[in-house]
Amino acid sequence: MTGTRLSIFPLTGALLFPRMQLPLHIFEPRYRALVTDSLARDRRIGMIQPRPGFREGPGEVLPLFEIGCVGRIAEVEALDDGRFDIVLEGLSRFRVVRELEVATLFRQVEAELIADSADEVLALGERASLELESRRFADAQGYAVDWNAVSRLDDEALVNGIAQIAPFDPAAKQALLEANTLSERVELTVQLMQFFGRHDSDEGTLQ
Repeated sequence: MTGTRLSIFPLTGALLFPRMQLPLHIFEPRYRALVTDSLARDRRIGMIQPRPGFREGPGEVLPLFEIGCVGRIAEVEALDDGRFDIVLEGLSRFRVVRELEVATLFRQVEAELIADSADEVLALGERASLELESRRFADAQGYAVDWNAVSRLDDEALVNGIAQIAPFDPAAKQALLEANTLSERVELTVQLMQFFGRHDSDEGTLQ
């Protein structure tokens, strides 16, 4: 793990996973300043979720989860009124060590970059289980999916792609981000699909 200084964008429900992309519309002045600063330096932004149950008041900052993901601004469109449309490309997860006292409008932290294994491969049964449960879940939700394209993804792209786009609540998505291996993320993803699938089915029965 390597220590680094990161400018962060705390945003509930907007999770970024390594090798995935996240489009964002930037309109608040503090985050416009964040993007401007990032473009002038290394194009990196740390995406992280605030902890639930808190509201940001005058002079207060929202407490954060410990784990987030560093993204690099891969695409940017500067709008005439100062807003930005950007696309972040996930680089690596990070763990917050401490928040820094800074004079900038946006928050900064000292963080450890998490060196996830780049060559982890799923067992055939793990991948088959994930693909099977994903088909069931997508069919139940009425999603149209190009399964031929899905089958061509490598293991990391498949697992992290599902984790990022699946319609789970922010706490569940955070748990997926905090999983330390692809195998752990697969197991949790399958459990969440089964849980949310049953929950949706039960609600439909009650109506």
